[in-house]
Amino acid sequence: MSSVAGRTLVVGVCGGIAAYKVAGIVSTLVQRGADVHVVMTEAAQRFVAPLTFHALSANRVHTSLWEIRDREDHVLHVTLAHRAAALLIAPATADAIAKLVHGYAEDLLGAVALAARCPMILAPAMNSSMWEHPATRANVAALRARGWQIVGPESGFLAERERGVGRLAAEERIIAALEDAVARTHELEGQHVLVTAGATREAIDPVRFISNASTGAMGIEIAREATLRGAQVDLVLGPTHLDPPHGARAHRVESAREMHERVMALREGVHVIVAAAAVADWRPAVIFVQKVKKEDVDPMLRLERNPDILAQLGAAKGAAFLVGFAAETEHVEEHAREKLARKRLDLICVNDVSQPGIGFASAENEMLLLWEHGREPLERASKREIAARIWDRIATLRGAERAHEGEA
Repeated sequence: MSSVAGRTLVVGVCGGIAAYKVAGIVSTLVQRGADVHVVMTEAAQRFVAPLTFHALSANRVHTSLWEIRDREDHVLHVTLAHRAAALLIAPATADAIAKLVHGYAEDLLGAVALAARCPMILAPAMNSSMWEHPATRANVAALRARGWQIVGPESGFLAERERGVGRLAAEERIIAALEDAVARTHELEGQHVLVTAGATREAIDPVRFISNASTGAMGIEIAREATLRGAQVDLVLGPTHLDPPHGARAHRVESAREMHERVMALREGVHVIVAAAAVADWRPAVIFVQKVKKEDVDPMLRLERNPDILAQLGAAKGAAFLVGFAAETEHVEEHAREKLARKRLDLICVNDVSQPGIGFASAENEMLLLWEHGREPLERASKREIAARIWDRIATLRGAERAHEGEA
């Protein structure tokens, strides 16, 4: 059975010549059992009549932010956004992409996109000169970084009687992206996930502390992906300027001891634990109540160990699937495998932070996933893409574990 069967999908149609191709996409989705609701921009209606999509979807076609026809959709853009299992925008024009990046909500489609918390798929189509323009490339990169899945245009004959990259992606590619996105939303339904993210700060005095360069971005993306896959997520988050993902319950902490206390209080009944936080190994043995003047004390600091949160989780994990992280600078796989065994992890995600642009304070990551009898290198990609790949691996390993238990 198709993953879209019985699911509500919102399809946004923008004003490009490829709008006529979206009629075929809507027809295919309906044939696969989806409940499709089409939102058309004013420009889209110059290329295809709303009646076409009404006939294909058997649903009212929405064309205005101001339409009110019954009490059920009195705030239409929110109603559509919250019902949707996925949002597809095709053909996404350069103008539409720019407005999405800047959060314009001047029409119904822009408002729906702002309110949506479901997987979002963008299928651009435009002249190759517009597609290759630096502004468009930057806008597409910004949407991808926010979690939009981009089904890139293809090369071929364009409306301007030119050849180049700009044709709307083939229907089967767009449908496959939708199917995959909706399938992921079922994966963790009914599951409780606990994620740790960010650095910890170990106070020296009221204004100084020991910490590291972690921003929490990788752990936040891990938590975001888990919510998109249907999980109930608790995110224990150290100090960061980044916002936690919508849908996750965020627990803000400062020190390693605070993180330890919160994690231990939340771990009961959790199905998956992903410990992505960069927890300080040591803290000052003495914390000064007042700011220390440099002429008042010896600059030597005496340190003491913080609780090893991951080791304690491994020692008492029960049936939970436990994922650890490691940042290494040498003998990367050797050190990670030792940590995998010593802390009784089911999976470890390790990166070589000696490489430029990898790990802390970077938009991208490159990781090696290791488990007892296997390994999977993840090539450099956005942290959001890396998070999705990590959850794919977790799903595979948990599925194999359950199958093995069933055989036993």
